[in-house]
Amino acid sequence: MRTRKSRRLVAGSVALALGAGCLTAAPVAAQPDGGHTGDHADVQAVVDGFTARGVPGAMVFAQDRHRRWTVSSGTGKLGVDRPIRPWDRVRVASNTKMFVAAVVLQLVGEGTVGLDAPIEQYLPGLVRGNGYDGARVTVRQLLQHTSGMADYISDVLADPDANNHPWRPEELVELGLSHPPLFDPGTGWAYSNTGYIVLGMLVEAVTGNDVGAEITDRLIRPLGLWQTTYPQAGDKRIQGPHAHGYYAFPGQPVADVTELEPSLPGAAAALISTGPDLTRFVRALLAGKVLRPDLLAQMLTTVPAEGPDYGLGIREIPLPCGGVAWGHAGNMPGYDSFTAATHDGRSAFAVANGHLTNGDTANVRGAVESALC
Repeated sequence: MRTRKSRRLVAGSVALALGAGCLTAAPVAAQPDGGHTGDHADVQAVVDGFTARGVPGAMVFAQDRHRRWTVSSGTGKLGVDRPIRPWDRVRVASNTKMFVAAVVLQLVGEGTVGLDAPIEQYLPGLVRGNGYDGARVTVRQLLQHTSGMADYISDVLADPDANNHPWRPEELVELGLSHPPLFDPGTGWAYSNTGYIVLGMLVEAVTGNDVGAEITDRLIRPLGLWQTTYPQAGDKRIQGPHAHGYYAFPGQPVADVTELEPSLPGAAAALISTGPDLTRFVRALLAGKVLRPDLLAQMLTTVPAEGPDYGLGIREIPLPCGGVAWGHAGNMPGYDSFTAATHDGRSAFAVANGHLTNGDTANVRGAVESALC
């Protein structure tokens, strides 16, 4: 196993680093989808605001039980006058966590995994040392980000070689556990990509199959998510129609960062998908087509978190017009996205293919909330 704990890490030098970008694109008019037109000026204003502040392009796809519609602004590829389309594939980052959580809960329903069992039972010796004890960290805590497990992201973001080779999940976990626990298991909340890498390893340990294969066989194929893929290690390209992702390092020109080593985000964030596919998935999930009612209830049981309350791989999102939606955000250099749906069948997906000039990420959650309302 390669170890990078002793390497002197150089911040901001890898094409995955977070920070200020400098990207510009001209707004494009609303694009109706599925033959429907309508006035979505409020949503259009949100996505136009993204491009006005430096994002190359942005798109919102929304639907309810009767119709679907799209608004867009800017471009899906710099130098080309073409807006992001609903069927354009993008890296949806941590939206992946909803899929991993659903697979784990299906395994709970099959009696293969215990929701409150310690991870040590399935992956002996993995979570151990530096203050960690896998016998005290449960599957539920990993799903809900209450394990206290530190994140590995800052380490790989600072590694100039991170995007140049495949990573084993054990390496990513080792990086995360090189930092001491953030709190005792079950006593706090902190977002942990490391925890979801461990959950991917759990799926593989109990099924004998790659986590991407389990996601494909259990969710992508049965739900007809034909534009969704879990890329294999080494497959850096996005296959098929896609929006390009962009990033600008400080003092450097805009870079196309569409290509990514997928084993780097792994089970925490590797999924590639589209607006129609992600909204179909969340709608099916809430409609009880993915999990048994008791397991769906467990998934939607939340704890206080930074941002909206967090369940098992999903967030509860209060809507400004009343009621709640359920979904997840995805953020990585090159792409910001958000997916949410309501129990009454409304759903929306927003994506921006870059970062704002001030270094912030686009408020794609706000775009989704506006669309749902």
